[in-house]
Amino acid sequence: MTSSYTPGYAKLNRREGAGGWSPLDSDNYQWLQLDLGNRKQVTAIATQGRYSSSDWVTQYRLLYSDTGRNWKPYHQDGNIWSFAGNTNSDSVVRHELQHTIITRYLRIVPLDWSNEGHIGLRIEIFGCPYWADVINFDGHGVLSYRFKNKKMKTLKDVITLKFKTSASEGIIFHGEGQQGDYLTLELQEGRLVLQLNLGSNQYGSISGHTSVTAGSLLDDHHWHSVIIERYGRNINLTLDRQFQHLRTNGEFDHLDLDYELTFGGMPFSGKPSSNIRKNFKGCMESINYNGVNITDLAKRKKLGTSNVGNVSFSCVETHAVPVFFNISSFLQLPGRINQDILSVSLQFRTWNPSGLLLYSSLAEGLGKVEIDLSEGKVSVHIWTSMTPEKNRIDISSGSGLNDGQWHSVWFSAKENFASLTIDADEASSVRSSSPLRIRTGEDYFFGGFFNTSVHTPLQPPFQGCLQLIHVDDQLSDLHAVEEGKLGRFANISIDMCAIVDRCVPNHCEHGGKCTQTWDTFRCSCDGTGYSGATCHNSVYEESCEAYKHLGKLSDFYWIDPDGSGPLGPLRVYCNMTEDKVWTIVSHDLQQQSPVLSSGPQKRFALLLNYSASMDQISAIAESAEYCEQYISYACRMSKLLNTPDGSPYTWWIGRANEKHYYWGGSGPGIQKCACGIERNCTDPKYQCNCDADHKQWRKDSGILSYKEHLPVAQLMIGDIDRPGSEAKVYVGPLRCQGDGNYWNAASFNTPAYLHFSTFHGETTADISFYFKTSAPYGVFLENLGNTDFIRLELKSPMEVSFSFDVGNGPVELVVRSAALLNDDQWHRVRAERNVKEASLQVDLLRPQVKKAPSQGHTRLELYSQLYVGAAGGHKGFLGCIRSLRMNGVPLDLRERAKITPGVEPGCSGHCTSFGMYCRNGGKCVEKYNGYSCDCSKTAYEGPSCTEDVGGFFEAGTWLRYNFQTSPSGAKELASVQLSSSSDFNLTKENLVFSFSTTNAPSILIYISSFTQDYMAVILKPNKILHIQYNLGGINEPFTISVDHRNMANGQPHSVNISRNGREILLQVDHYPAVKHYLPPNSDIRFNSLKALFLGRFMDIGEISEEIRNYNTPGFVGCLSRVQFNQIAPLKAALRPSAPSLVSVQGELVESNCGASPLTIPPMSATTDHWHLDSANANFPYNEGQALTDGVNRNSAIIGGVIAVVIFTILCTLVFLIRYMFRHKGTYHTNEAKGAESAESADAAIMNNDPNFTETIDESKKEWLI
Repeated sequence: MTSSYTPGYAKLNRREGAGGWSPLDSDNYQWLQLDLGNRKQVTAIATQGRYSSSDWVTQYRLLYSDTGRNWKPYHQDGNIWSFAGNTNSDSVVRHELQHTIITRYLRIVPLDWSNEGHIGLRIEIFGCPYWADVINFDGHGVLSYRFKNKKMKTLKDVITLKFKTSASEGIIFHGEGQQGDYLTLELQEGRLVLQLNLGSNQYGSISGHTSVTAGSLLDDHHWHSVIIERYGRNINLTLDRQFQHLRTNGEFDHLDLDYELTFGGMPFSGKPSSNIRKNFKGCMESINYNGVNITDLAKRKKLGTSNVGNVSFSCVETHAVPVFFNISSFLQLPGRINQDILSVSLQFRTWNPSGLLLYSSLAEGLGKVEIDLSEGKVSVHIWTSMTPEKNRIDISSGSGLNDGQWHSVWFSAKENFASLTIDADEASSVRSSSPLRIRTGEDYFFGGFFNTSVHTPLQPPFQGCLQLIHVDDQLSDLHAVEEGKLGRFANISIDMCAIVDRCVPNHCEHGGKCTQTWDTFRCSCDGTGYSGATCHNSVYEESCEAYKHLGKLSDFYWIDPDGSGPLGPLRVYCNMTEDKVWTIVSHDLQQQSPVLSSGPQKRFALLLNYSASMDQISAIAESAEYCEQYISYACRMSKLLNTPDGSPYTWWIGRANEKHYYWGGSGPGIQKCACGIERNCTDPKYQCNCDADHKQWRKDSGILSYKEHLPVAQLMIGDIDRPGSEAKVYVGPLRCQGDGNYWNAASFNTPAYLHFSTFHGETTADISFYFKTSAPYGVFLENLGNTDFIRLELKSPMEVSFSFDVGNGPVELVVRSAALLNDDQWHRVRAERNVKEASLQVDLLRPQVKKAPSQGHTRLELYSQLYVGAAGGHKGFLGCIRSLRMNGVPLDLRERAKITPGVEPGCSGHCTSFGMYCRNGGKCVEKYNGYSCDCSKTAYEGPSCTEDVGGFFEAGTWLRYNFQTSPSGAKELASVQLSSSSDFNLTKENLVFSFSTTNAPSILIYISSFTQDYMAVILKPNKILHIQYNLGGINEPFTISVDHRNMANGQPHSVNISRNGREILLQVDHYPAVKHYLPPNSDIRFNSLKALFLGRFMDIGEISEEIRNYNTPGFVGCLSRVQFNQIAPLKAALRPSAPSLVSVQGELVESNCGASPLTIPPMSATTDHWHLDSANANFPYNEGQALTDGVNRNSAIIGGVIAVVIFTILCTLVFLIRYMFRHKGTYHTNEAKGAESAESADAAIMNNDPNFTETIDESKKEWLI
């Protein structure tokens, strides 16, 4: 370089000389270094190209150092940052640093430059002065700050300091008190650990010990800033701008320290345990303890020092020179050739489990040596001419050495001897005495060897840092290498270790385990209940309501009430037997418990332990429409609420740890029991039964329903210490109904929007919602920053788009559907963006995923309000949006819509998407918050019309349902016959029912009329089913016989008869439907319906002889889900409503024994992770045990024997139960797949056809045995 191109001309806007700095060679090994004279705070940097030339830098890296050695690259967003440079020679590009750096020396390293010229640069640095006193600790000396009053009791503490060290262990400061309080800040394996104890209780049952870890790789000999703020039990810990908040354990708020607070180590006490932990070795500055400048006191010699070691006021620098390697690096160093001892040592740190550390060829063709890292351990491989290739010498030692810590390797080899030692630990030494001859070669290659014609390394190139490299017992001069005086290299950085811990801060959420390599990290979500690249998304639904709309039945489920939020999943029981779903949270007091006296004037404290945390329960209650909890107090001479002075004897503590003085059946602010509200207490002078103080047992019980107070967390019970006083208490589980968040919706009828506060999803953002629309496009939501943004929109009738920009340029993901999305049906959208990837899923379509760039911005910085339903410059959304959650937090669309023109709260049309769940003819009914199923016109009940209604008919039991009242005379009869009502004069009808019996003959169903018309379903003596029609016009009734089928075999059978005019379609069980036709002369009108009979026909008038013969003793067995057109007579009898058209003679016992059994097995737990097969299941928090190949055979044999015994017992119980229930009216029948009792060709089909299935009712819990 000529003098006119030197760094002296590199000042911004300077035109002298050549107009800037330009090196002789434009390659990746050039850099421009600045000396600021002393340490400064640097806040910004500006660059230009060389004046009026084609030379400029388009991309560069910034390094900084206090001493001109041990350089550190500038980091931003968790990466080594690359700054964008210039696009021409004269414009100025300025970058404000995201965080200021304190340094004396700066290096600008060009990474890329103008394609038209060379490297050219002019720069300016912006910042502020900086000054601080420095204290150097040699690992032995300790500073002591002694308290004036010998004891220091504080409620609030603020401690700040900066430190730098190359040691991974050491105590930074420590203080303790005689009562067991202590405060310690130390380094452990290069991580900062704060340990604090404000005191434990006197019994030791509650420990006050609290520990928190922060940071990583803090032994890099660079400055790190620490701020500790404590107020009571609340602590804020800030390390290098990374903030953590925590709350200490225990019950106390004050920190009690005695005598002193020591910096640099612990005071020497003479105790054996006091010297186990290492003292700090390195430098500290700006130490401040509660406003006291410790460094200033030390410099003025106002602090005590230990008698050993040395404390000085200038920072001693490390002598180690690190070298940074990437995937294409190598370092070649010369050795002492033809020596008979090969000796190499070095230190390394890396995250990669494998990589080449050293390769060298021996002289005289004797072989070669390779040292590498293989799956976290160091291995040495020696090929010699004395051993064939397949018998090379291999030795290895260590494990888990890819943990980012510095590890030392020492290897030595001579004739017939080789030794490997890791971390100077003799216990790790591994030796070999295999035949070996050593003559050292000329060169040693570190980190990589790319001459594959000579040798192909067993491991990939090393990525990480090396230091203190010794070759043949000589420390290598790496500065001479840097200056080109020694060895050679490629793509390495000398005097810098740019290792990055990608797991600090930990981006794996919800307890996910972070593992990393040099380039990336990975989150293991096993056992967390969450999924995704950062374990962000819950695998469970938010509520029981959501499970219901997935078609689930009542059972135990895991729910996650805040989705991706900080609360974990919890196990609840979902009761779905009603229109509204009940969520039930249990506790450990499930039975009435006697209350024991705690002594005179003392109350008995009863703590309820729930199956969920109070925060989780609060989330359920807040989203629920209604919550309740039953509470009961049984007493004998034990008063409950009212005392002579008005204060209660007993109270309960609720969710917010507040006392409540009302009891079940009453309300807040009313110190009464239920009987006091209803004015029916045993003694009217009192407001509770128990307050009468009777010697007889009394009880006060009722429902607590003020959900803001629930659940009951604790009971404080008094008045139990008198002679004769007794009490028993019971608290039921918490029951909550509905999910307001699930149905929280808004309708966008005109181009309008809802606005909310700015969305904060800097590193992790997830959005989920449901939408339905008939519009072809529209923006769902948008939030903007200066340049950053996030947007979700319906881009076309078949496309949903998720786009965002975090500073690296716009990114868009599009999910395309094969079907229209503007079909006015509900569709679910889930979008997520994190530091690893972005994803978008619509309904159950394949999600679209894009990986985040390995370098670049990662923080999403938004400033505007969040707009839902529209965005500036984009077409607004028309339709409905509901259940909108952002990072697990629900947005109240309904309330915001109430005050927004053009937007209506709620959304109609739920039946268009969920009407399918109303089964068996149930009608979907729209509701403000969802829908319900109207089962009144069906033979079923339940929230989805899937629970059939059936009964057991004893001998002599029959049922009659009247279609219309009887005519009183001939004139009225004629009127009935001439009536045009299609309800009672039918040309088509449908009859569906199921039954089971072992008795024949009998009449199952008989439908009569005011004329001679009738329809009958009969079991003949030969157990064959007959259907008879007599509609007039023919002499004999038309009869359909279900040939050769034993229908009285005790098994459930289903029958479906459908007539339309002359055509009759009959289906029995799962056999194909068969068509039959009424004779041509037969009438097709079923005239003047009168009544429907089940079990027997009991009516006046003419009756055929055949019917009369089969009418005694009547049907004995089960009938279920009987429905004639829209009439369900059996349901009308068992679920009466006034006025009733049904009458029953004899005893009719409700039972579903006539229903078809469940023949399709339930979904296995492996494919349905919502369902809990066992009440004792503890997923997701169980770690589980992996099954190995070596299964214990004895256990398997024993298990098999036990299984056989259990199976035999169960079979016996089944037959006993069948026999018992046949007489009791709960007639459970389970046909053994029809094989054993096959009495016809049709029955054989059931056994042999593998595709044979049975129509089932989801509500049944019966299986074939």
